[in-house]
Amino acid sequence: MQLKTFKYQILPIKDKLFRFAERIVQNSELAKDIVQEVLLKVWQYEGDIQNAEAWCMRATRNLSLDKLKSKHNKVVDIQSISASLTHKQASPYQSAEKSDQLRSVHEAIATLPESQRMVMQLRDVEGYTYQEIATVLNCSVDVVKVNLFRARKKVKTQLLKIENYGC
Repeated sequence: MQLKTFKYQILPIKDKLFRFAERIVQNSELAKDIVQEVLLKVWQYEGDIQNAEAWCMRATRNLSLDKLKSKHNKVVDIQSISASLTHKQASPYQSAEKSDQLRSVHEAIATLPESQRMVMQLRDVEGYTYQEIATVLNCSVDVVKVNLFRARKKVKTQLLKIENYGC
């Protein structure tokens, strides 16, 4: 691969690749390793890549799933990004509440089946279109829509149960 192509098409999406890998394997360190392997594969690839982003996302997905299959025990590593979302002027109570809400969302998403979790990550976090997701996951647009609907419904149901329990 040409340095210019790698620099302008591949490197800007490395954070997306990381978030996608992390959502699948649920481990930050393993996700970093996966992204590094994908970037190395892309760099060494001799052919012409038409849609580099979709190609990289598919490679990340496949490698992440391979790592999960080879790893018998799953380690859940919920990323703590609540600090970056919390405003500096928020009270400690508001900060704790925001952190708890974020943790609940991550836990609800983590309980989803793998296909639904991947579709939700790509659509709601990364902002991919249905067609792009279908290309990355190698399935039809209808399957993407069904998985996304079911994922959102399950997460909403779990979050409503948590909210109603607190009342």
